[in-house]
Amino acid sequence: MDLTFAGHLTRVVVIEETSQVGQARREALALAGQVGFDETDAARVALVATELATNLVKHARGGRMYLSVAAGRAGPGVEMCTLDDGPGFSLAQCLPDGYSTGGTQGNGLGAIRRQATLFDAWSDAKGAVIVARVYPARPGGVCDLPYGALRLPMRHELACGDAWHLRVQGSAVAVTMIDGLGHGLPAADAAQAGVAAAGQASGFDAPTLVGALHAGMSGTRGGAAAVASLDMHTGSIQFAGIGNIAASLCEPTSSRGMASHPGIVGVQYRKAQPFQFHAPAGTLLVMHSDGLQARWSLRDYPGLFHRHPSLIVAVLQRDFDRGRDDVGIVALRLGDLH
Repeated sequence: MDLTFAGHLTRVVVIEETSQVGQARREALALAGQVGFDETDAARVALVATELATNLVKHARGGRMYLSVAAGRAGPGVEMCTLDDGPGFSLAQCLPDGYSTGGTQGNGLGAIRRQATLFDAWSDAKGAVIVARVYPARPGGVCDLPYGALRLPMRHELACGDAWHLRVQGSAVAVTMIDGLGHGLPAADAAQAGVAAAGQASGFDAPTLVGALHAGMSGTRGGAAAVASLDMHTGSIQFAGIGNIAASLCEPTSSRGMASHPGIVGVQYRKAQPFQFHAPAGTLLVMHSDGLQARWSLRDYPGLFHRHPSLIVAVLQRDFDRGRDDVGIVALRLGDLH
């Protein structure tokens, strides 16, 4: 499989009352149209968005929905993620049709699972997080890729200075995270220049890719950037970073940090000295900007490590967003992407 994908801005819809359910559905349908869904697949997106938003109003006293374009094996899909601070729920109890905690028919989560290509959920004392991805219906094969990502601008901003990029060519994979200096349009311009350079660069060598980002971001205000180059067959990882990009290799009972060097990509840095790692299949690579606090540990969430990376990303953003900067985060499950 060959893939080059630049992460799209995450759309946020606040849902606190019934009238906002329609807004969530319209936003989701607009995203489905943007990625070329036909009428049938767009209807699946609309149904999932409606059920997710309705659940927020009826069972969780409101919340928010994140809408993202998801990279799939055969083309893009639509990801819908809801977060709330409600009472939570037991997924095993709520999935079967007919069970309800709010006096409804109890078909919502079951309908979402039937229409979505991917469905996963998490519930704890802080509330519930539900992720659903819808890809165009195609016979045979697995559509989804085991990654999760969010690009969220700082509150009251429309542009996001954080960006990420994913390249896959055979067993070679390159994951890039960029944090444009500051926030707003100048930061977004710097990050997008880096993403464009990542998409046009040849090869998967991490220092070379950082050099390509540096050249591409020249003339902008620059920023922090890091690249993880992976060989999915051997489990070897080469990491090179400049500036304040946090990166970790997470396993069920431990994690390893991946250090970056000082400097500003696009402006000045001394050398992108790479670090070498090895990780078995199933390891979770997490990279994020400093808009997310770095003091998180998946060991504080029993069982979360084994869930889909998109769910993990949403939980981490829920609990560790600093609230005063753009947030970019990407997580990839190591293993066979084919």
